[in-house]
Amino acid sequence: MTRSLAVATLALVPLALAAAPTPPEGIHYVTSVEGIHEYRLDNGLQLLLFPDQTRPTVTVNITYMVGSAVEHYGETGLAHILEHLLFKSSTHHPDISQELTERGARPNGTTWTERTNYFESFDATPENIEWALDLEADRMVHATLSPEDLESEMTVVRNEFEIRENRPAAVLHQRIYSTAYLWHNYANPTIGCRDDIENVPISRIRAFYEKWYRPDNAMLVVAGAFEAVHVLGLVKEKFGPLANPETPLPGRYTREPPQDGARSLVLRRAGDVQLVALAYHVPSGSHPDQPALSVLAQVLTDTPSGRLHESLVESGMATGVWGEVDRFRDPGLFLVSGEVRMGQDLSAVRDEMVRGVEGFADPPISDKDVERARVSLLSRVESTLRETSRLAIHLSEWAAAGDWRLLFLQRDRLEQVTTADVQRVARDYMVETNRTEGLFIPTESAQRVAVPENPDLDLALAGFTGREAMAEGEAFDPDPMAIEGRVIRGTLPNGLRLALLPRKTRGEVVSVRLRLHFGSEETLRGQATAGEMTGSMLMRGTSSRTREEVHDELDRLKARARLSGDATGANASVDVTRENLAATLEVVADVLRNPAFDPAEFSQLVEEQLAGVEESRNEPFPNVMQVLARHMNPRPATDVRYQPTFDEQLERIRAVELSELRSFHQRFYGASSAELAVVGDFDVDEIRALASQLFGDWISPTPFERLADMHRDVEPLRERIELADKESSAMSASLGLPIRDDHRDHPALSLASTIMGGGFLSSRLATRLRQNEGLCYGVGAWYQADRWYESANFGAYAMYAPQNDTQLMDSLLDELERAAEKGFAVEEVDAAREGWLKRRRGARGEVGQLAELLATLEHQDRTLTWTADSEERVRGLDAEAVSAAFRRWVLPSRICVVRAGTFEGAGVAERPEVEPQTETVGSP
Repeated sequence: MTRSLAVATLALVPLALAAAPTPPEGIHYVTSVEGIHEYRLDNGLQLLLFPDQTRPTVTVNITYMVGSAVEHYGETGLAHILEHLLFKSSTHHPDISQELTERGARPNGTTWTERTNYFESFDATPENIEWALDLEADRMVHATLSPEDLESEMTVVRNEFEIRENRPAAVLHQRIYSTAYLWHNYANPTIGCRDDIENVPISRIRAFYEKWYRPDNAMLVVAGAFEAVHVLGLVKEKFGPLANPETPLPGRYTREPPQDGARSLVLRRAGDVQLVALAYHVPSGSHPDQPALSVLAQVLTDTPSGRLHESLVESGMATGVWGEVDRFRDPGLFLVSGEVRMGQDLSAVRDEMVRGVEGFADPPISDKDVERARVSLLSRVESTLRETSRLAIHLSEWAAAGDWRLLFLQRDRLEQVTTADVQRVARDYMVETNRTEGLFIPTESAQRVAVPENPDLDLALAGFTGREAMAEGEAFDPDPMAIEGRVIRGTLPNGLRLALLPRKTRGEVVSVRLRLHFGSEETLRGQATAGEMTGSMLMRGTSSRTREEVHDELDRLKARARLSGDATGANASVDVTRENLAATLEVVADVLRNPAFDPAEFSQLVEEQLAGVEESRNEPFPNVMQVLARHMNPRPATDVRYQPTFDEQLERIRAVELSELRSFHQRFYGASSAELAVVGDFDVDEIRALASQLFGDWISPTPFERLADMHRDVEPLRERIELADKESSAMSASLGLPIRDDHRDHPALSLASTIMGGGFLSSRLATRLRQNEGLCYGVGAWYQADRWYESANFGAYAMYAPQNDTQLMDSLLDELERAAEKGFAVEEVDAAREGWLKRRRGARGEVGQLAELLATLEHQDRTLTWTADSEERVRGLDAEAVSAAFRRWVLPSRICVVRAGTFEGAGVAERPEVEPQTETVGSP
C-alpha cells in the first residue's frame, strides 16, 4: 500500500488525534483525517473507523486491492467472477445471500481495474455489526468456491456480459481502452472475455482467490453509529487470527509507453444513434494534475455551460456530450464522448470535438469558467462527505488509486486549481499523437466474421498416412578434400567458370549460385547509383514477361530464386528440384539478359528507394555504418566505392534517369567474368549444355578488372550521433589491418574474433556485456581479410539502451584491452577452435552454402585444397599464438567507434575524445 502521502496530510492529523480511541494489542493507530481514523493490524489489514452517531445505520465495506489490472492470459474477468462467487457461501456462512436478506442489509459488491469491494449497510445494532465483521473475515479466507456455484454463476456473469454488449456506448469505450493501451491490462474490460468467463476452471479461480484475498491486501471500513472500542475489539477477534500466505504479494511494474501517434477505430453494430469518443493518456489518480484535468473535463462538457455543449449540442450537431477522467493507480484516460442522431454528419462532429479539445487555448478560457467548474466539482465532494455510507464505499476508489487520503488531498488541490493550470494540462496532454478516437456507426445488418472453432484433430488425422516419402539423399562427407575429389570444373569459351558437384539430396534439390563481375575502377566511375538501381530492376519484368509473370512462373516451378546487383556485379541464387532446374535457369537467364526497364516500375523503384533512405536517416545502424564507412574508406565522390551521405543518396536517386540504367546494362552486363556453381541432384552433361546455351554467348562488353582495396591508415574515431525518439541505440567498432588472408596471423585472428564475439552467447563480449552486466541485447565481433590485397578488418557491434552508453563503451574497451594485455586461456582457445571447425564443416553439408563456397573459390582462383590447408593451420594454433596475434594487431586505442541513438535525456555522460596515439598497428 502506498504511504507516500503521509507528509502531504500530516497537517490534518493533530486536529483529529484526540478523537481516535486507543486500540487493543495487535492493532496499531496510524493516522486520522477529518474524523476518519486509520489503524493497522499485525497481519497487515488496514482498518478505517468513521463514527457517526447521527445516523442509525452502519456500513461495513471491505476492499481488496485486486481487479482486472492484474489478470493474466486466460483469466480475464476472473476478479469479477470471484466477486459473484463470494456471495454464495463460506465455512461459517453457508448461505450468504439468505443471511443478508434476513438482516435487512443493503449489500452489493463491485469490481474495477484495481480493486474489488463488498459492502453492506444495516441497522446499527451490536449483533449486526458482529455478524457483518464475522462474515467478511470468513469469506476473506474460507470461501467455498464450489464447481456447482461456478456453473450456476457463470451464466449470470455471461448475461451481464451480454447486457453490456447490447450497449454500443459501453462497447465503444471498451474498444477505446483496448486500442489506447498496448501493454497495460487497462486494455482489458473488467467483465472479461466471453470464452474466459465460460471456460475458466474453478481451480484457477481458487488459486487467484488464495493469491489476492488476504489481510495485507485489504482495507476494512466501518462507518456509522457504533462504539469504536467495541468495533476495535471485534476486528481483533475476527480478523486478527487470519494469516497471510507465505508468498508475498506480487509487485506491478508494467508501464504503458508514451503513445507515438493518433489511433482510431470504427465500431459497426445495430443501433439507433451514432457515437464519437476521444481519449487521451493522462497521469494517475494520485498525480497533482488530476484536479486540473477534472476541471478541464467540466469546462468542456458540462451541461449547459460546457464549451462542447455549446458548439455541438446547442448548434444541433449532437444530442449530448460527456467527459470524464480516470482515477486509476497508473496513468489512465481522459475521455470525451458525444451522441449524434442518425443522418447527422458524424465526421463533422468528430472534427469539431477534436478542435474543441486540442484547440483549447483558442479562445482562452476565463477565470469565470474555471471557477464555475471548480465550485461544481467541490460541491460533489462535499456531498459525498456528508453521506456517511456513501463515503464509506467511495473510499474504495481512492484507496485503489493509492491511498484513501487522496480524497482529501485532491480536494484541497482542486481548491487551488488556476486557469493557468487548466490551460497547461490541456496543452500537455490534449495533443494529436496522444489521441485515440472511436466512432460507432449503426448499421442495419452488422457483419461479423465468425471464425470456426478449432477442429477435432483426432478425427481429422484418423488413418492419415500422407504421400510417398521424398527421395532420400546420400550420406555426404563434408571433408574439404573429399569434396574436392568430386568437384567437376570447366570454363566456357566466353570465360564463364563452372564448378559442378552432383550429389543425391533429399527431395532432389539443386542449389545454383551465379556471380557476374563488372567493369573497373575507371569504367565504373560515376556509375554507382545507376548500377545499384539496374540490379534492383532485374526482377521487375523482362522483354517477354511482366513482373507478375516472372514471379508466377517461379512459383509454378516451386523455385526459390533471388537476383540482385549493384555497380560491381550481379548475383543469382536458386534453389529448385531437379525436375524444374532447366526451366528455372531459363527464367533466370531471361531476367539477367533481357530486363524490360519498364517506366512505371522504375517510378515505383525510385519512390521505394527514396523512402528507404529517408527511413534510414533516423535509424541507428545505418547512421553508424555510414559514418564508419566514410571514415575508414575515404574516396572521391565519383569512385564506385564512395559512401554517400543520406542527402547525397537522395540527390542521386532523384537525378538518375531510366536511360542510364539501360545504358549500364548494355555496357557492363555479361558472363565473361563469372562463376556458376551447382550442387545437388542434376546431370552434369545436361547442366553443361544448359549453361552454354543460356550464358555461353553472353560476352561482357566492358572488361573486368578487380578493384584495388588497399589498407588505409586512419585516425582513431569516437563519435556519437544524436537521433530523435530511439529507445535502442547502436554501436559499431572497426579497425583496419594491412593483412591478406594468406598472412601467417590470419588463422589466429579468425579464432581470436570468435573468442571475442563469435558463436552464440558464450563469447567474451556477450558474456560480459549481455550475460553478466545486462547492457545490451545483441553484441558480437568479426574479422575478415581480402584474398588479393592487404586489407582486413576487425570489428564489433552492439544494440543497447542509450542510458547504458557510457558503461557499455567502458566495458567494451576494457574487454579488448584485457584480451590484448593478458591474451586468451588454453581452454577458451580449444573451445573456440572446436566450434569454428564444426561450423565450417556443418556449412559444407548444406547444398546452398556449399554452392556459395564453390563460387567464391572459383572467383579466388582456389580449390578446396585451400580450405583444407586453412583449417589445418587453425588446428595447429595454441593459446600463445592466438594471444600474440591479437596483441600484435588489435590495438584498442586505434579502434574507431561510432554510436547512434537518443542519448540526450537518457542520463548519458559524454566520454572524453580519443587522445592522439603513436602506436602502429602490427608493431611488436
